[in-house]
Amino acid sequence: MTTIFEMTNRQQLYPTIAASDENSDSESKTCGKILVFLAWVLVIFTMPFSLFVCFKVVQEYERAVIFRLGRLLSGGAKGPGIFFILPCIDTYARVDLRTLTYDVPPQEVLTKDSVTVSVDAVVYYRVHNATISIANVENAHHSTRLLAQTTLRNTMGTRPLHEILSERETISGNMQISLDEATEAWGIKVERVEIKDVRLPIQLQRAMAAEAEAAREARAKVIAAEGEQKASRALREASEVIGDSPAALQLRYLQTLNTISAEKNSTIVFPLPIDLLTYFFRTREGVA
Repeated sequence: MTTIFEMTNRQQLYPTIAASDENSDSESKTCGKILVFLAWVLVIFTMPFSLFVCFKVVQEYERAVIFRLGRLLSGGAKGPGIFFILPCIDTYARVDLRTLTYDVPPQEVLTKDSVTVSVDAVVYYRVHNATISIANVENAHHSTRLLAQTTLRNTMGTRPLHEILSERETISGNMQISLDEATEAWGIKVERVEIKDVRLPIQLQRAMAAEAEAAREARAKVIAAEGEQKASRALREASEVIGDSPAALQLRYLQTLNTISAEKNSTIVFPLPIDLLTYFFRTREGVA
């Protein structure tokens, strides 16, 4: 019984509220028309002095959002150039449409692999709908900047350290898309996001430097060993060629002599073949 009674009361109450809203709207429209008429009368009676108050100018990169008695004026934002307002009942707000730069302060972020890094970025954005940026959010610029800081922390927190250091462009693109989707309802267009710097702790920098130095030393040793191996193979092939031709050994002796005489003129070493000495020894033994 109580439920049926409550439903009956609601059915009786809602038409009453709707009717009262319609009455208040009609009264506000009537009062608005009266105030607009009085404003026009004031403008006419105070001309030409009223023209200095009624005509306003906005620059090429600006737009003016006009409110008449607290309501948005039809026709959207005005400008660039000159526009007309009624004194006492019209107020307007200037909106800059140029691209703004926001330098995101360094954010302490804990990465996915539990490493604390300090990341700072820069965000380029602009107002693409002046009316929405004034009517839908209290301060579009401040809201966008706070959202940029939060998005930077959230994005970096889901990435390991090696991805943050090597995939900055991908992370910046994902942040730009996320920010642009969130700020669309505020009349803001995020054009670009760039990660400026990723600062690591001193202990981690030392550890990474030691790791990189060890890796370079290992690669250097491998390269040196490969060079020694190739050199030994080349020497073996050269010895086989010289062994097949005794004249090649004599030419090698002469080449060595030419090299020594060119570099050190005071010292000349003349190689003497061992076979020649053996021939002399045998001749002496035969004579004896």
